[in-house]
Amino acid sequence: MNRGRQWTVAKDITLEGTGVHSGEAATLTFRPADAGSGIRFRRTDLPGEPQIPASLDYVVKTDLGTTLGQGEAHVLTVEHVLAALYSQGVDNAIVELSGPEVPIRDGSFRDYVAALADAGIREQEAEVRVVRVDAPLSVEGGDGESYVVTPSAGLRISATIDFEHPLIGRQFGSFHVDPDTFGNELAPARTFGFRADAEALHARGLALGASLDNTVVLDDEGIMNDGLRFPDEFLRHKVGDIVGDLSLLGAHLEAHVVAERPSHAGNVALAKALAQASRRSGREPIIDVGKLMQYLPHRYPMLLVDRVTEFEHGKRIVGIKNVTINEPFFQGHYPGHPIMPGVLIIEAMAQVGGLLLMEEVENPDEKVVYFMTMDNVKWRRPVVPGDTLVFELEMVQFRRHTCKMRGQGFVDGQLVAEADFMARIVDR
Repeated sequence: MNRGRQWTVAKDITLEGTGVHSGEAATLTFRPADAGSGIRFRRTDLPGEPQIPASLDYVVKTDLGTTLGQGEAHVLTVEHVLAALYSQGVDNAIVELSGPEVPIRDGSFRDYVAALADAGIREQEAEVRVVRVDAPLSVEGGDGESYVVTPSAGLRISATIDFEHPLIGRQFGSFHVDPDTFGNELAPARTFGFRADAEALHARGLALGASLDNTVVLDDEGIMNDGLRFPDEFLRHKVGDIVGDLSLLGAHLEAHVVAERPSHAGNVALAKALAQASRRSGREPIIDVGKLMQYLPHRYPMLLVDRVTEFEHGKRIVGIKNVTINEPFFQGHYPGHPIMPGVLIIEAMAQVGGLLLMEEVENPDEKVVYFMTMDNVKWRRPVVPGDTLVFELEMVQFRRHTCKMRGQGFVDGQLVAEADFMARIVDR
């Protein structure tokens, strides 16, 4: 298999168990998914079987685990499943779940890694999305967490944990994240907790499914279980959690992550910072301005897209507009205080969306996109000369040459504009 391509599971495979926090029984099934669709949880126990993408945009809680949600549908404690999927190279999968929480199994990542090995992996046509760190980046959390990220080939995680309990204390380890290393050195490490915290957690509706069968429990005298799988099992589990949380980037990460006292909240904050840094970076175009002019009817001064850097057929597109002082609209908007007109920001966003839509029809050079409605338009901050606008648009629905799209525009990783579009393809 060429690892430049995306992978999905080769066949369905099912596991059962109980949620460590909810205490509710659930069945989980891995199913193959289309290229470019990512990892999605499907709540089969809810009306309409809603799906929740495993994406940073859907993180709703990071208290003793990472929870994803969309509307009324939530999935608790996703990090173990996501770490197993990421470590084994699975880019696209449907994770069907018959309850509100992923089964904890034995408290480690091992059963999920084994299930994916049994299911097998199938190569797909789409290219893998990669986030590379080009310069050092640091993130600090509110509870003593800190992270430093530096360039690296592949993903390496070095972490330090520090607990007052004498059987844990301060531990450090460094691990290269690949299928074999994760499966052998990280996957068997179980989650852990303290007996003194049990009553308070239960009062908050947490740890209702925890037991010595799925959690390493420590009391004042030591470990209540039969023993540890590694002398530093606590550290190794924390590193596995980092892998799961960082997988919410929706891409393969090439970086060395150095974490001090990591937490789920800190891991997610780091992933968001990496996403912002990726948006700021000058990525290689997959469609340059020459090709753009073959698809778009616009010409100077109304061609407002310079290149396309990401494209997932029928799903998503990322386009770039470099804003320079030479733009003709700056002559009158405003002299001495140049600001890009908001309507042109949305026009540029729409042009990127038009490129995504034109891939859905035959003979696109004979077609043109008419935008019919724009809803929920918001401008968050001014765009000025020197800014690089990064537009991300997602196809929400496509039926009979009419589509709905959701778009966002970013400058330096910060949201500057957003809108919902409805458009139709017509003959030129």
